[in-house]
Amino acid sequence: MTADDALLRIDGLRVFHGKFEALPGVDMQVGAGEVVSIIGANGAGKSSLLKAIVGQVDRIEGEIAFGGSSLAGRATPAIVAGGIALVPEGRRLFPSLSVEENLSMGAEVGRKGEIGLDEVFGMFPILRERRRQRARELSGGQQQMIAVGRALMANPRLLLCDEISLGLAPTIVNDIYRILPQVRDRGIGIVVVEQDIGRSLKVADRFYCMLEGKFSLTGRPEETDRATVMKHYFGL
Repeated sequence: MTADDALLRIDGLRVFHGKFEALPGVDMQVGAGEVVSIIGANGAGKSSLLKAIVGQVDRIEGEIAFGGSSLAGRATPAIVAGGIALVPEGRRLFPSLSVEENLSMGAEVGRKGEIGLDEVFGMFPILRERRRQRARELSGGQQQMIAVGRALMANPRLLLCDEISLGLAPTIVNDIYRILPQVRDRGIGIVVVEQDIGRSLKVADRFYCMLEGKFSLTGRPEETDRATVMKHYFGL
């Protein structure tokens, strides 16, 4: 994939939280209908990268281009309306609202498209059963399904997933990861940020390994052995 073909293109990105430089300069690309995994230990800079893409950091330098257009200076609502949706770490639902009301929030802020309630309920049937319940009454895994479904209701061209398996039972994680190929088959680019190396690489077309704010390794999972990945993950 060339830079011109990329749905998301990042060049020389530096991210600042106040005076602290979280990312000292990274380059990456994501294509339409491609799953890209970003792995790294806690504190490596993964979440800072996703937040920079959606305009939720203090300051950036470098270039973030989406669909060939720069995101510089755009506010988060405009970025979401333009086709980028984030499933944030910690879910950030409206606990007093129903499942259906939380899902509908995605449609209100996103683009018009083919993904609606019926499509999300098809991916996560349990949410159809609980559609009238308040979000706070559901399990953590079911709440994570809501968070993913809400992002999909925005009909994104690019879906960003930040630690979607964190703290969840393996069966629930399987249910969430099961729908990612369905999303990719719609031509949606996906970025999956995880500490879980094995699960993340299993679903990815390409990966970036992040260490101390920099990419220490990139490649295709099937072309990279686990020992090499672990070496760059831990900086050994």
